[in-house]
Amino acid sequence: MTNNTGHIVREARNEDIPALIGLLEELFSIEKDFFFDPEAQKRGIELLIQSADDRIFVAEIDKNVVGMCSVQILISTAKGGRVGLVEDVVVSKNYQGCGVGRTLMSAIDNYAKELGLSRLQLLADKNNHLAIGFYRNMG
Repeated sequence: MTNNTGHIVREARNEDIPALIGLLEELFSIEKDFFFDPEAQKRGIELLIQSADDRIFVAEIDKNVVGMCSVQILISTAKGGRVGLVEDVVVSKNYQGCGVGRTLMSAIDNYAKELGLSRLQLLADKNNHLAIGFYRNMG
């Protein structure tokens, strides 16, 4: 998926792992409930990349990864089927406000439709006012 601001969104690959760890470090510096542990984050990223249905999407500008988000497939008894849990939505500070986050969320929405998921859900740290504002603007 290419955007008119010059960034593309694609599925993450193993060679993206160092950049993804860096983005998670940025995210975890905002969300104090999480402790940055590069080895733990590396293991989690590898599991998501290897997963049959779960995905990490990355935003790339000039071959540099500048944003990411992930979706994990869960079973909802309330919905009686599969739903998606959106996590790790982060865009590097230098690229915020350029439509990168919106394009990442659109990629997840398209993927959810492709899989026939009945709902997407996400959580945001109550102190992450930037994220909360972003999600409100998304609708």
